[in-house]
Amino acid sequence: MGAGHDHAHHGGGAGDHRVRLLIAFGITFAVLVAQAIGSILTGSLALLTDTAHMATDSAGLLVALVAATLMLRPANSKRTWGFRRIEVLAALGQAALLIAVGVYAAVEGVRRLLEPPEVPSGELLVFGIIGLVANIASIAVLASSRGANFNMRAAFLEVLNDALGSLGVIVAAIVIMTTGFQRADAIAGLFIAALIVPRAVLLLRDTSGVLMEFTPRGLDLDEVRRHIVSLDHVKDVHDLHASTVGTGLPVLTAHVVVEDECFTDGHAAELLAKIRECVAGHFEVQVLHSTFQIETASIEQRESRSITHP
Repeated sequence: MGAGHDHAHHGGGAGDHRVRLLIAFGITFAVLVAQAIGSILTGSLALLTDTAHMATDSAGLLVALVAATLMLRPANSKRTWGFRRIEVLAALGQAALLIAVGVYAAVEGVRRLLEPPEVPSGELLVFGIIGLVANIASIAVLASSRGANFNMRAAFLEVLNDALGSLGVIVAAIVIMTTGFQRADAIAGLFIAALIVPRAVLLLRDTSGVLMEFTPRGLDLDEVRRHIVSLDHVKDVHDLHASTVGTGLPVLTAHVVVEDECFTDGHAAELLAKIRECVAGHFEVQVLHSTFQIETASIEQRESRSITHP
């Protein structure tokens, strides 16, 4: 006996964030064009790095917009979860791109520390301010939805990092303008790289964990097993697995060994309901999408023999 559901109908609250993403993409792309022109005119590493970051973010926001659209498509018999995991793939790609930009900025920053070029501080300041104002606008648009899913989290982190990068450009421009210290530009570029890489690595870790179907963070499977085994008539739990389909969709699968009498006195169905109630009451798991197979000790033994001697 197992507990399942029709996977073509699932919850988890994907949410519709397309309008916010579209606005943020429009702002970011407009600033990208302005900063690209500015980096050519000034030759600034900080502005060039921020422009590269902005280009990555524009692409990332566009991917996020596409992902947000696909996530809303209904599931069917061929795609039982629909496109729920597209948000994870989108965030993974954005994280990889951010790491690449960060590494480039770090290498170029070190080179320019040794041989600092002349950078026109006035123009640098203007483009830095334009970038900061635009990024603050994007942050305001995405802030309320940043925790909705991996996709929105990645998009928000990108515009936040862009804002900090623009702030670094402004500081570098002011330092060069007031002191003539040209290495401030390279230092700002390194600062932007330092902002990009750690956050991108964390996002890469989280999304990779979902794709590898690691146990969701904060879920202790030993505790899950202990709670289920503590129920009356339950003798053992094996083949207990947990994974995350997408944001808001952590699921469990388990084989629960019960007393033989449960199948003769009609208690198995009641016990199955108690297992689902126990898990739902103690752990953040989508029980509706989890599967619990109820079996006797003899069934477990036959399964073990079939695995050992196929």
